Amino acid sequence: MKITLLIIGSVLALLGVHWVGQGTGLFVWPANPAMVNHIEWAVLGAWAAALGASLMWFARWRLQ
Repeated sequence: MKITLLIIGSVLALLGVHWVGQGTGLFVWPANPAMVNHIEWAVLGAWAAALGASLMWFARWRLQ
């Protein structure tokens, strides 16, 4: 359970950071016009990154 939550949390956090970068236009790879410079993707990415970080924190510190 702990390993699974750590993996899911890290993937979700990295995906969220990627969405923030795409939504703010910081990096445009892959060039997908559906995500580039659309702020709603940055907001969704921030939520996803926060959820992933929370999952990792929970798995690391609460599941002993």
